[in-house]
Amino acid sequence: MSRIAELFAKKKHRVLNVYCTAGYPEIDSTLEVLRSLQASGADLVELGMPYSDPLADGPVIQASSARALENGMTISRLFGQLASVRNDIQLPIVLMGYLNPLLQFGFEKFCEAASKAGVDGLIIPDIPMHEYESRYKEIITRYGLDFIFLVTPETPPERVQQLDALSSGFLYAVSSSSITGSENDMGAVEGYLKRLNEMRLNNPVLVGFGIKDKKSFETACRHARGAIIGSAYIKALDGEDGIEEKTSRFLKSILG
Repeated sequence: MSRIAELFAKKKHRVLNVYCTAGYPEIDSTLEVLRSLQASGADLVELGMPYSDPLADGPVIQASSARALENGMTISRLFGQLASVRNDIQLPIVLMGYLNPLLQFGFEKFCEAASKAGVDGLIIPDIPMHEYESRYKEIITRYGLDFIFLVTPETPPERVQQLDALSSGFLYAVSSSSITGSENDMGAVEGYLKRLNEMRLNNPVLVGFGIKDKKSFETACRHARGAIIGSAYIKALDGEDGIEEKTSRFLKSILG
């Protein structure tokens, strides 16, 4: 059983997935951020690979990516940092990024390195479903990685079922057709999540985009297995205090 499957088998409610950008706020912050998230109660980590043209990311995560790139973060450097991650990090780790840098790195080489480093899954929003099936699925599966697709309120039910069938680990329910960090009408989001629930999907559903505080986290958790918080945590990493203190304070504000 994969670490992601094991998590969802053990924890039925209020799963908290926290997004952070590799190499932010400083080039060597990645492992400290991961350790702090684990110590403060996160269940899963979505680790963003910085890219100069992140299509789905809002201004906060874009800025963190730009800073990480300025710091010198690369995919090779990230894998170097993750070489020892499983010495003390038990949390499932999902790498989130865009296809172009992975193709430049070498897609199979990337999957092999991710698997060797102890990564559990991938989120690559700009791989279309048919491209995944015909070009990438076999490679990703060969290296034991989960692959998580995104669905939105506008995704037709038939396509949701298809994406759910192709996904493993969990299904990422984007709360609205917008960018990360956007303000959402959580009442409308609840209706969307109820519709997903009624479809009896194979994968657990986590909600992302616009989840920023205890109220929005609790709302998401009423109709899904948990939620993904990104921009709000990136903002919380700003400031003078240490990463551990800032992370602890932020997660306490979400989890109580």
